[in-house]
Amino acid sequence: MTTTLLRTAGELHARARAGRRAVVMTMGALHEGHATLIRTARTIAGREGEVVVTVFVNPLQFGAGEDLDRYPRTLDADVELAGRSGADVVFAPSVDEVYPGGEPQVRVTAGPMGERLEGASRPGHFDGMLTVVAKLLHLTRPDVALYGQKDAQQLALIRRMVRDLNFGVEIVGVPTVREEDGLALSSRNRYLSDRERRTALALSRALFAGRDRHAAQEALRARAREVPASRARAAALSALGESRAAADAHAVATAVPGGPAAVRAAARQVLDEAARLDPPLRLDYLALVDPSDFTEIGDDFTGEAVLAVAARVGTTRLIDNIPLSFGTFGAAS
Repeated sequence: MTTTLLRTAGELHARARAGRRAVVMTMGALHEGHATLIRTARTIAGREGEVVVTVFVNPLQFGAGEDLDRYPRTLDADVELAGRSGADVVFAPSVDEVYPGGEPQVRVTAGPMGERLEGASRPGHFDGMLTVVAKLLHLTRPDVALYGQKDAQQLALIRRMVRDLNFGVEIVGVPTVREEDGLALSSRNRYLSDRERRTALALSRALFAGRDRHAAQEALRARAREVPASRARAAALSALGESRAAADAHAVATAVPGGPAAVRAAARQVLDEAARLDPPLRLDYLALVDPSDFTEIGDDFTGEAVLAVAARVGTTRLIDNIPLSFGTFGAAS
């Protein structure tokens, strides 16, 4: 399909609209993760609707010493990939178009959630992100906007902004896309050398280790529920030659629900090992949080949670996360 490149909001507003407009916001350097977002947007918008991909490297969300100047800018390739994936329009405004009066004096503040994890590591990042998302929502006027779940805290804050400030737009999160080796797709992956990439795989391996520990615990707890946690139950299992299983099931049944501490420990072990590699992985944070506010969950937590990690390998900072469900037997994500 033919994809139109537009540079101004006026050009975008002049387009005739029939069905729903779905917007995918990016900073460019598009990859298969973005392509998945665009294809999902195409499905949501339908044949009669319109898919708009924004490409804008937002200076407000880069802190001092971060990679604003070297962030990859590949607009021609971005337009081509967007078109192949189903976009009707690539909206690539200049900094002056988005911020005509210079840096805005009035900005969106992320609040307490924006000061945790990524916000603590990158002060002001989320204020800048929300400000540009608000601007781009006004400039593109979508019915629905799609964001990747790899940036889980960003997605949670956008949802909160839209709800708290009454934006008339639907927000859709799209699952993280990974390469065959498990590394979450990111525009920053291209910075990694071969050796650095091997170290970087520890991020996803740590998350998977936490997920697998959680799944094993939930399976044991589900099994333990089949018979009341009692000596009679243990004796019955032991009579079937399952004394080890009986002991494990009894221990898990009487432990704290879901075992968040064990999930963290399993993930931490992988990251600790990666810290001894060459080059080493330098951990920023590992957190198991409530996605409603990104505070750490306690041992009695039930519901949806996010296991998140951020680390540096060489000069490249990477983030990743996976969702987990606590307190629902057999429902580990």
